[in-house]
Amino acid sequence: MVVGLSILETVLGSASMSWGALNAGFWAGPHSHDIAARIIWSLRIPRFFLAFLTGATLAGAGALLQAATRNPLADPFLFGLSSGAATGAVAVIVLCGDLLGIWTAAVGASVGGLFATGALLLLIVFRRKKNLGVSTERVLLSGLAVSFFFSTLTNLLIFWGDRNTAQSVLFWTMGSFSGASWSALPIVGLGFLPVVLCGHTYRRELDALMAGEETAASLGINIQKLRLCVLALCAFGCAMTVALCGPIGFVGLIVPHLVRPVWGSSLKRNFMPAIVAGGMLTVMADILSRCVLPSQELPVGIVISAIGAAFLLVLLLRR
Repeated sequence: MVVGLSILETVLGSASMSWGALNAGFWAGPHSHDIAARIIWSLRIPRFFLAFLTGATLAGAGALLQAATRNPLADPFLFGLSSGAATGAVAVIVLCGDLLGIWTAAVGASVGGLFATGALLLLIVFRRKKNLGVSTERVLLSGLAVSFFFSTLTNLLIFWGDRNTAQSVLFWTMGSFSGASWSALPIVGLGFLPVVLCGHTYRRELDALMAGEETAASLGINIQKLRLCVLALCAFGCAMTVALCGPIGFVGLIVPHLVRPVWGSSLKRNFMPAIVAGGMLTVMADILSRCVLPSQELPVGIVISAIGAAFLLVLLLRR
């Protein structure tokens, strides 16, 4: 199925390509001067990998956060990680321009994601010191507060920026893979690897935590350290995807729910399927975003938000 989606991603777009042109362009290679070959190798194949790795990173981060907090509604968007990364990226773009080339937004997003993580941790520490309780619901509400705060900052930065910058940033904040290139893939790969390593390294500890905090503590697991590591690694992974594609919501929320009925609730079994499913969902959404309107491209975030809203309605009606 992944191979089929990769072919569709290459063929379909705002300017569709025939199977003959696809075959000729693909075998002509990346160094050919043929227009079809240049479109395939310079634009559409990198776009497939960017979309797949972005969805895989977000889905993996969502699965990890849901396990770490024992909350099925946890995802990078709701914890404010994506919003913080978006604020950092927009701040650098608006205030500094293209200072570091393609790495400019990545650096800003990393700093913004770090600030969002720090703000969330400060709220949690404050509640603990005031003996106000730190339940998973409170953590989620704290994440929402952080998310709204950084979203407000992002909107202010867009408002204060010049018209041309504001228009490009506004489209970026809706989520888009239009900036795909081979040079962009190492950035999203840099975010993908920590999420995969986190899931592989801590899957047993997180499975124990999902059985209950008392169970995890009885096995000698440092729960606070575990949650901090998961939060930090997910924040970094999401920051890299946000830097390239803008904030894309719902992937980290809905994909873990889609794989659990088939692969079970154990992170040891469903983590890799969630990563693959997240990549496939994002690629499908990208294909739809380029085919819905003739000769136009919808921001992929709009398509995924529509899918996410429909999924939440179905989930609500079923439960």
